Amino acid sequence: MCVVACQSPHSKKREHLVFRYNETDNITSLDPAFASKKEIIWATNQIYNSLVQLDDNLMVIPDISTHWDISDDLKTYTFYLRKNVFFHKSPIFNKETRTVKAKDFTFSIDRLKDPTVASPGRWTLDQVASYKAINEHTFQIKLKRPFPAFLSLLAMRFFSVLPKEQFTNGYNYRKFPIGTGPFYVKAWTENEKLVLRKNTLYFEKDKNNIQLPYLEAVAISFLPDKHSEFLQFVQGKLDLLPNIDSSYKDDLLTIDGKLQKRYEGKFNMQKGPSLNTEYIGIYLDHKNTPVANKHLRKAINYGFDRTKMMTFLRNNIGFPAEGGFIPKGIAGHNMDIGYKYNPKMAKFHLNEYRKETGDQHPSITLSTNADYIDLCEFIQRELEKFGIDIQIDVLPAPQLRKQKYAGELPLFRASWIADYPDAENFMLPYYSKNHTPNGPNYTHFSNDVFDRLYENSFLIPNIEDRQEIYKRMDSILIQESPFIPLYYDEVVRFTQPNVIGIPNNAQDFLYLKKVRKEAF
Repeated sequence: MCVVACQSPHSKKREHLVFRYNETDNITSLDPAFASKKEIIWATNQIYNSLVQLDDNLMVIPDISTHWDISDDLKTYTFYLRKNVFFHKSPIFNKETRTVKAKDFTFSIDRLKDPTVASPGRWTLDQVASYKAINEHTFQIKLKRPFPAFLSLLAMRFFSVLPKEQFTNGYNYRKFPIGTGPFYVKAWTENEKLVLRKNTLYFEKDKNNIQLPYLEAVAISFLPDKHSEFLQFVQGKLDLLPNIDSSYKDDLLTIDGKLQKRYEGKFNMQKGPSLNTEYIGIYLDHKNTPVANKHLRKAINYGFDRTKMMTFLRNNIGFPAEGGFIPKGIAGHNMDIGYKYNPKMAKFHLNEYRKETGDQHPSITLSTNADYIDLCEFIQRELEKFGIDIQIDVLPAPQLRKQKYAGELPLFRASWIADYPDAENFMLPYYSKNHTPNGPNYTHFSNDVFDRLYENSFLIPNIEDRQEIYKRMDSILIQESPFIPLYYDEVVRFTQPNVIGIPNNAQDFLYLKKVRKEAF
């Protein structure tokens, strides 16, 4: 603990070897089987490894496997494992530790699908037919059907490797989980602090053959108040401010998304696309509501200025969603197919709606949670100019999710965040066989051509060819308008000026194995 907490002259000299950040949402588990939330994913990224990993450009690269083969029918994946990957030192082993074997992946995946574990990641095995250890260093997975995004899926933290021993001898796994990653758990006091220490047996090296990680420790605090977190960062007590909260957004940033002058040179700001599309969903099975009419859906899409919305309400953090549903930062994104503010087209489609329905003053209820009231009120004011009445219904987030899932909301504000970096993930919620409650198609959109393209995309392993199909599918969605795109989110982070090498990626995942801190 002294490397983190003590204030002796010696420890102060080593401050640059400790990386500190805060997690306002707390960390409820360090079990990768439950790594469905960002706060758990960030912490477990430091503790575990999987068969494959993603680089900063979200391309699949080796992790514990050195390479792999894919069968001609695209259904069998054979992975060849490193022989020098050690589990963290722990009392669970008779010796200090042991190396990872292929059977450990069998155990880890068995556990992921075990109903008594009740992992939220069990769905990741929906396409898996079987898996087995061929020998000590060869592991094979067979799929039910081709699924080109499968390697990206395997990079999710759910597929981390675990040793069976820690679950069979009464060891307190929840308190001291055992992985293979660049850091191991030194101490965890729930609701107070999590301390990770350098794994001196870690297998990865940098391009100069220097062993990773560079840091000696990671200290994660759990201040629940975002403004207090901001003040800790400004005072230099935290190395990372992971996002922006409305409580200090205008103090930190100008209206065009740049650092305020008083902070220039004091902090580093990282910005980049995020695989998240913010939108308003339209439940199409509400046949007796105005939005059942496509002309009204188009009028709404043309009837508000997304660029102005981003400037005045989001400090230009994010990008106006003037393309399709697939966001910036992923193959298949197309900015040429979407809706831009066009009062003339909004009036045209509204008039067409009036001719078809006889409804001169359409009125619709838009459901949201409290975090997005400002965006909804902006759209309400903009559409009011055209004679479209939007009533805003503010619901608690759990109730909003429940009613959206049950098809009780004609319009609902929502987010679609990629689980894995393939545009198929953004087409999945509009495939007709995924209508709720069978899947995440909350709009109940159905289109035969879209469905055929979606099914055909699984037979195309080449991403360049596959993204052309995704673009065609996205164009169909825009033409049919089962949603109102708002903006493509953006990853924004702030670090102290002595922090070097912190990666920025479109899935907003934190990896600290290559991070350094310069000594002041």
